[in-house]
Amino acid sequence: MAADVPAALELLRAGTLTLHGRLTDASNAALYCSVTLDGVSALCVYKPVRGERPLWDFPDGTLAGREVAAYEVAAATGWALIPPTVLREGPFGTGMVQIWVEPDPKAAPLLALQDPSGPEAGWLPIIEAEVGEGRTALLVHLDDQRLRRLAVVDAVLNNADRKGGHLLPAADGRIYGIDHGVTFAVPGKLRTLLWGWARQPLTGEAVEMLERLRGELAGPLGERLRPHLTEAEVTATRERVGGLLHSARHPVPSQEWPSIPWPPV
Repeated sequence: MAADVPAALELLRAGTLTLHGRLTDASNAALYCSVTLDGVSALCVYKPVRGERPLWDFPDGTLAGREVAAYEVAAATGWALIPPTVLREGPFGTGMVQIWVEPDPKAAPLLALQDPSGPEAGWLPIIEAEVGEGRTALLVHLDDQRLRRLAVVDAVLNNADRKGGHLLPAADGRIYGIDHGVTFAVPGKLRTLLWGWARQPLTGEAVEMLERLRGELAGPLGERLRPHLTEAEVTATRERVGGLLHSARHPVPSQEWPSIPWPPV
């Protein structure tokens, strides 16, 4: 269903939500649901605003809207990196509702621990990690075009929480990113595991996408973001796009704040 975007959005917006349980490993209230419309059903995640835990660095009650804004930006890239997502009323009030993506159990791993002398061919380094008893290993991620695209989008979103568990390889061959509640802050907060391309030139397709995105942020996309973000946050998003185009390179980890989310996976 995630791949059929128009049908998924219609289902999410107008369907009837049925609750089945709570995802207990989520830091905020995340409810496992199904949504049904005209005999068509799909699984989804519903995150009501009232279940959001207050954060010191993000305004209260804004995380659901930020998830929807992240989807709007990702959809505008044309890369289909975030599952269809809407803001709507549900059993516990207004919240974000997103199509459920089941990870493919047969998919190759996206992250690995390797010998500190690595990385092995086809992998890129993230950080050296302690693995116990004084031993270290190199945490690496796959050198994969799908992840590289997501790294660019995360830089635009100013994603402060790109954990390994937020990367879902699907059976259709796509990789989806989820959990985008802590995005779009005005100050730089990029925390991610996808640092393997740091300092490398952006690909031609990334530059082309960012040029297009800059124009859309000044027009229709910017208008779609304003119900969910402040004017300063929309402006900062355009400025991040401009900064990426000016440098034409992937960003590097900051020395002023943690660059790796915790826990990383």
